[in-house]
Amino acid sequence: MNQPAARRGSAAWALVITSVAGFMAALDNLVVTTALPSIREDLGGALHDLEWTVSAYTLTFAVLLMFGAALGDRFGRRRLFGIGLAVFTGASAAAALAPGIDALIAARAVQGVGAAIMMPLTLTLLTAAVPAARRGMAFGIWGAVNGLAVAAGPLIGGTLTEHISWQWIFWLNVPLGLALLPLARLRLAESYGTGARLDLAGTLLASGGLFGIVYGLIRGPIDGWTSATVLTGLIAGAALIGGFVHHGINGKAPMLPMRLFRDRAFSGINAASLLMFLGMFGSIFLLSQYMQGVLGYSPTEAGLRMLPWTGMPMLVAPLAGLLSDRIGGRPVVAAGLALQAIGLAWFAIVVTPDVSYAAQLPALIVSGVGMALYFAPAANIVMSSVRPSEQGIASGANNALREVGGALGVAVMASIFAAQGGYGSAQQFVDGLVPALWVGAGMVGLGALASLFIPGRRSPGRRADATEEAERPLATV
Repeated sequence: MNQPAARRGSAAWALVITSVAGFMAALDNLVVTTALPSIREDLGGALHDLEWTVSAYTLTFAVLLMFGAALGDRFGRRRLFGIGLAVFTGASAAAALAPGIDALIAARAVQGVGAAIMMPLTLTLLTAAVPAARRGMAFGIWGAVNGLAVAAGPLIGGTLTEHISWQWIFWLNVPLGLALLPLARLRLAESYGTGARLDLAGTLLASGGLFGIVYGLIRGPIDGWTSATVLTGLIAGAALIGGFVHHGINGKAPMLPMRLFRDRAFSGINAASLLMFLGMFGSIFLLSQYMQGVLGYSPTEAGLRMLPWTGMPMLVAPLAGLLSDRIGGRPVVAAGLALQAIGLAWFAIVVTPDVSYAAQLPALIVSGVGMALYFAPAANIVMSSVRPSEQGIASGANNALREVGGALGVAVMASIFAAQGGYGSAQQFVDGLVPALWVGAGMVGLGALASLFIPGRRSPGRRADATEEAERPLATV
């Protein structure tokens, strides 16, 4: 009797610790968006500098996620989780104390390093602690918390900025991190992966490639798309990504084995995740500025008016987890992405310099339900599509592709916005916002189509048996 109770207690602690850590990492993706005007007023900087306060975090987060997962597999997931949490917490304090825009961007980059180590290990630690039969609900809660963090970033950032100061969007992480560090040490069980060697070549190829592409996209509207710096960044970045794919096919122990993408579930959900975050991140980045700069809302008012979008994950995602356990993840994910695409298209249709909140409300609700339906089943599909020994790298790959999508989304949609409109007047802003939203809706719609590539429902028990069988030869080597 005591053993099951102890396991339930361990699972509950793991859920709390990993969900809060995931909330911190996910929150900092977009928490600065509603604080950008205040940051510019205090620290200065041009528009592209402010873009980097978002992209410096998402970029380092994205390019080091798989390396962070590999470190956890090799040296201990609980140990590396604690190290990543400590780095993230320290960098948050450094961001709050930043004396200038360059120091803030540097601190945000270090934050991304800590998040890259910490975030992929949340799912592997949670998977190890929760029995297979209850993982749908656990992933549902984890997904709800992470989804809320991503979408509520503008609300939390706006409220803290308006009523205290923008520095508190970073100070918020410090007490949470200090509280989680001893809890993780005491309540999480240590586990290891395959112990394969670290793939430094793959890390350098992925990091350099993604940096070149995002740098080129951000500098394009400023320097011109045919300038030497932009073309060099885009071409070199694409070449390095090509080298990363080649390395993943032919390397001896690549950080992301391309053979994983032979599994339809793994390739389908990762394509859907990349496209989902591309459309969603870029849209939130622009819409939070639209609500303040065009409609005249304060940072807090803008965040409150986005609550029908931001609050839905907490209400719907746990139910989505249960639903995916019953009917499979594919229909739930596909429906969620379709609704998110419809919501963004709805925004594109109704936005004007003086649109009423009542006209925006249906788009906010539809987008929120769509986001909530996506998060929980997506996590479950990723973790069930690979063997237990590969769950760390699978989690890292999925989170990396989400962050790549986020970084590309901000860069691509900001470039479209700059090419079609600008900040000169309310009408100019709307002129740039509308085509960007249509592109965002199109990207998420493509994600819905990609999710249909995922196979139908698999029996959890049969899948667990299969993965255990696949694992036994590895354990005896």
